Amino acid sequence: MKRQFIMFMTDTTRYDMLGCYGNPAMITPNLDRMAASGLRFERAYTTQPVCGPARSALFTGMYPHSNGSWGNCMPLGAERPTLGQRLSADVVHCAYIGKWHLDGGDYFGNGVCPEGWDAEYWYDMKLYLDELTDKERLASRDPKTCLIGEGICSSFTFAHRITERAKRFLRRHGDEDFFLVVSLDEPHDPSLAPPPYNTMYADYELPKTPAHFDTLESKPAYQRAWAGNARHNDRASIALKAPLLFGCNSFADEKMGEVITCADHHAPGAMRLYTSDHGDAIHAHCLHGKGPAVYDEIARVPLIMSGPDIPKGRVYRHTVSHIDIPATVLDYMGLPIPKAFEGESLRAQINGDDSPTGRDTFVEFARYEIDHDGFGGFQPMRAIVTDRYKLALHLTDMDELYDEDADPYDTVNLIDAPEYAEIRDRLHDGIIGWMNRTRDPFRGYQWKCRPWRAGQSPTWGVDGYTRQREAEDGGYRQLDYSTGLPMKNSVRRK
Repeated sequence: MKRQFIMFMTDTTRYDMLGCYGNPAMITPNLDRMAASGLRFERAYTTQPVCGPARSALFTGMYPHSNGSWGNCMPLGAERPTLGQRLSADVVHCAYIGKWHLDGGDYFGNGVCPEGWDAEYWYDMKLYLDELTDKERLASRDPKTCLIGEGICSSFTFAHRITERAKRFLRRHGDEDFFLVVSLDEPHDPSLAPPPYNTMYADYELPKTPAHFDTLESKPAYQRAWAGNARHNDRASIALKAPLLFGCNSFADEKMGEVITCADHHAPGAMRLYTSDHGDAIHAHCLHGKGPAVYDEIARVPLIMSGPDIPKGRVYRHTVSHIDIPATVLDYMGLPIPKAFEGESLRAQINGDDSPTGRDTFVEFARYEIDHDGFGGFQPMRAIVTDRYKLALHLTDMDELYDEDADPYDTVNLIDAPEYAEIRDRLHDGIIGWMNRTRDPFRGYQWKCRPWRAGQSPTWGVDGYTRQREAEDGGYRQLDYSTGLPMKNSVRRK
């Protein structure tokens, strides 16, 4: 049996922007069919709700704080191989077509194919812009472009040109072992789409939820700064409209559907996976866009898989994380999970296990982009999400605790509620343990010494341990500072 895997990605598609996630007003027939023929993860979360860092985890198997790309325009760290490098080393043909955002350049990329991926099919946004005249480049970045006159042609869009390359790859290489990534920038702004998608949602408004009436009392100060004057507006009169975002999202569904149809003909046995990097607040909690928050509108993403042996129409209802996707890909392709990976395979869940994974889900934030101070600048957050609770630590601000059973829209911050103290402290221990296991470079006593946590005090030695990274099999074994000999235990007293 051929080892074949197609991974679809869009940008800024939050979980409820697909019909199969319970919003029939969202026109996404191809992804809905994919869910109907396979497995839909009801509560999947990104590792960091920002474009580049989210991708860094998806393609290295390491959290952004571990792989070096913890803000946009920050390249992956040295010796952080991607799935393309790991799979191509096992003679799997790897092609990445679309938005990359991991080379340390600007938003569009540098046009250079990274190691492990087929340069013939490499196509980031820099290469797309290189095909356009200066006038066309300006048009490609202006939301009004698709609303002027008769609008734009599908062929003008990045999504269309990605799709054509993906179909060409499948026609040529559908009988090989392959890993194909189809990474659309759409529906991210400027959200260009041709008719009828450009006007399809002109009159549509998202239904309001309790989250849209949250004016951030008893919430962190940075969120009030993020919200600005929106907190003082009449929340009942706010129109939850994003016609270009929703229309472009439906257009992206059409383009991915073309690739799915092509795969049905040329690689019918291929596993297919779809996800997005993060969501968009769209006025929930008075906020806009994405950023340092663990609210579902921002951090929860769609995740769908279909392929051989996946029962049709299954829904997995427990929390899962993007960090598990790289391990899942390698496991499916018959390769061992590297020691560097910080997630585990979801193969058991794919095969029908409906029980919890036994692993908590973690979401982090450091900053939106290294090159400028928008989006709050440095906003260090570490958060844990379980089936019932969310705890978010904000190193320079107030922390948050939510009970999803009692308050599914995260409107009441329970961080100081005495009846939740035991649960809160247990979740807190979970975050500290995760930061230690993953050698989080931002860890320190400040994360432990929260104003609501009794019995903690600043210590210069923090936990007093050194935590060197384990070597891959056959790799270089780090030396112990005290002896100069290869270390015996990677975690030990310093």
